[in-house]
Amino acid sequence: MAKGNHVLNTSQVVNIEDLRRLAQRRLPRSVFDYLDGGAEAELTLAENCRAFRDVIFRPRGAVAVGDCSLKTCVLGHELSFPAMLAPVGYSRLMHPGGEVAAARAAGLAGTGYILSTISGHKLEDVRAASQGPVWYQLYLLGGREAAEGALDRARRAGFSALVITVDTAVAGMRERDPRNGMKELLGTSLFAKIPYVPNILTHPRWLTSFLLDGGVPKLQNVILPGQGPLELIDVAAALARAAVTWEDLRWIRQQWPGPIVVKGLLRGDDAKRAADEGAAAVVVSNHGGRQLDSVSASLRALPEVVAAVNGQVEILMDGGIRRGSDIVKAICLGARAVLIGRAYAYGLAAAGQAGVDRALEILRCDVERTLRLLGCASVAGLDRSYLETPRASVLD
Repeated sequence: MAKGNHVLNTSQVVNIEDLRRLAQRRLPRSVFDYLDGGAEAELTLAENCRAFRDVIFRPRGAVAVGDCSLKTCVLGHELSFPAMLAPVGYSRLMHPGGEVAAARAAGLAGTGYILSTISGHKLEDVRAASQGPVWYQLYLLGGREAAEGALDRARRAGFSALVITVDTAVAGMRERDPRNGMKELLGTSLFAKIPYVPNILTHPRWLTSFLLDGGVPKLQNVILPGQGPLELIDVAAALARAAVTWEDLRWIRQQWPGPIVVKGLLRGDDAKRAADEGAAAVVVSNHGGRQLDSVSASLRALPEVVAAVNGQVEILMDGGIRRGSDIVKAICLGARAVLIGRAYAYGLAAAGQAGVDRALEILRCDVERTLRLLGCASVAGLDRSYLETPRASVLD
């Protein structure tokens, strides 16, 4: 077990919500709410999860499933089951192992990991930690020159795909963060931190590991020319200057020789344009309900995107996935695989790599059990026939 991990009582952790409760217990309110919260009234955050409840299964009876194949192929990589770990910013604040621990867990589980630009560990260390595919998610923080440096490092380190997030023209208004003093806690003013210190002191396990890890990490993969790594506190301001346009996508294609994935699309016409601009895959995503509130749940947007691209590119989806049955529903509606974010980040926050291991184990077992109960022998065999149309408003 990796250094800094904790022993989990797996009999007490039977679903992702159990990991969420453990994370809430271990983290100070500011860090937990950063992970757990969404934008504004958190309508989309809630709807992402609720949309799955509208999709009802239609199992085939009297089917004995022998060998059950959960494997799928994404951008040429065979995955042990149809879920990859999504990019999660500030992971090192949740646990010192951060991105390295998550990438290692993904590799051991036979799946892939996507590293966020907003990461505290060097991308070379993250790539070295995993025996599976690792992709790099790019924000244009620090401008094109800083991005060129990161892309060159990622290429040399062996990252196999590049993910471009296009729904962050500015940072969403996540109202929990200012209430909890997230900006003040990441800043340098000791006086500004005072109102928030009492809550932090009630979480000594987290505080000890945070201080032993050196405190607030810099962004080791955003190197500003002549200045060094970007300070973590500067992210919100930097995002406002880093919106990605279709013109930027063409420039990125010239800088990156491998496949490009466009993440953050909810419309069929945008997905079709991404395909026409040379993307190898798109991610149907509303950023986990963390950007523009009152947009469609990702699952509801999925069928439109599937129809629009018509097999031209691979389609992934994220948002609201907490159970293996959610993954199966997304596959039935046309996704090649899903990206999970909070589902594994709760595990990371609760217990480091051991928590991510458990999250992946739970979801993988859920997927297999769901397939067997549906009477379907493989992920490749899933389609809309396993969903009950009349009650499944997502299918309308």
